[in-house]
Amino acid sequence: MTLSMGLFLIGILGLSCLSTSIFKQQDQALAQQYIQTIKYRNLVIDLGNGVKTKAQLTYPAFGKGPFPGVLLIQGSGAHDKNETTGFVHKSGPKPATPQWQIAQYLSERGFAVLRYDKRGVGTNFTILDTNVWGNATINNLIHDAEKALNVLIQQPEVDPKRISIIGHSEGTDIAPRVAIDNSTKVKNIVLMGTVAQDFRQLGNFQISVPLQYARQVLDKNHTGLISIEQIAKDPVLLTNLPIPKSILRPNNTKAIASILVKEFGTNDSISIDKQLKPLLIKVIENATAFNSSKCNNLEGCPVWFRSKFNLIPTLSIIGNVSKSTGILLLNGENDSQTPVQQAFLLQQRLTDVNHPDHTLITYPNLGHFFYPSSQWLTGAGPIQQYVLADIYSWLEAHSGLSHSYVTTTASTTGTNTSTFSKR
Repeated sequence: MTLSMGLFLIGILGLSCLSTSIFKQQDQALAQQYIQTIKYRNLVIDLGNGVKTKAQLTYPAFGKGPFPGVLLIQGSGAHDKNETTGFVHKSGPKPATPQWQIAQYLSERGFAVLRYDKRGVGTNFTILDTNVWGNATINNLIHDAEKALNVLIQQPEVDPKRISIIGHSEGTDIAPRVAIDNSTKVKNIVLMGTVAQDFRQLGNFQISVPLQYARQVLDKNHTGLISIEQIAKDPVLLTNLPIPKSILRPNNTKAIASILVKEFGTNDSISIDKQLKPLLIKVIENATAFNSSKCNNLEGCPVWFRSKFNLIPTLSIIGNVSKSTGILLLNGENDSQTPVQQAFLLQQRLTDVNHPDHTLITYPNLGHFFYPSSQWLTGAGPIQQYVLADIYSWLEAHSGLSHSYVTTTASTTGTNTSTFSKR
């Protein structure tokens, strides 16, 4: 054998060994993707009066329980237990599922998490019972959360002395009230996309966003006018106007424009203050105008709207949360549905009443679903990983999984202002 042939064979053999090693590593990595880290149990929650809803408990596949428990409460609208943000289609991008994300993230890291469908609602924005959904009030939803809390506590995998509640959007109205009524059961609450003021004030803010957008962005010549064509192509305005959601598609501007022409009585330009503003106000007023108990409005029914208008603002009751209950406030700084100022108001109130353990984290460039968004329109997508990490780190420290939680006044993930005490 010549020297060159010997080197050639050594090279081949070396490459073969290396390739085998690489393939083994790839096989191991691929196999690890299928390692079960979470267990699931489907449940049915009896809400009373013949009303039941589906729920799911997720908890670590390994480790010695019982585990700290977390209850998830979704935002307004016909949301399922995953808080699915849009219709699930066979093709195309999948909608965001914030509560599913949170449950997965926390359960992989040592928590047992319960989430549930709203009353009368099923998966993928399906209204299962128009009577139940049409008659649901905010007090019913608070009641349902308390029922779910008791179910969570009863699970054998859950430590009943380490219970936290995470509420998003409307859930931030519900979670504090459940904590106040169950002060011996609830150890912590996390409020995401916070609501502080009453529903009418929040509605006025949500009207002001598209009006400011129309004046600052669409009305480039500062005439106070915008065209029907501009509106028909603009998602910021269309999401706030009485346009059937079924026709809101990018290539459907002609059909949208024809509806706008009938609504405004012109196919030309309209006045922002004299025509657009009154229509936006009318949308809010019409929400409570009819009394039908059978309702398939996915965003909410008149009975629910009226109950929300009559609800005492969370800002007025947040000070009643037990001093022994930890509170974490999270808000995107570009939230166009529950503006970051709402979180500031809650933090100020908690400071006024000397609540010993509350933390506020705000996130630049994130919207209502903690996904990158403009200041005018909330983008719907996965919760950013650093937000999930913040939730976990705070809950870890407040659930007995670690002894301390380091807070900072500024970080790459957001601005963190806190009044914090180690517990």
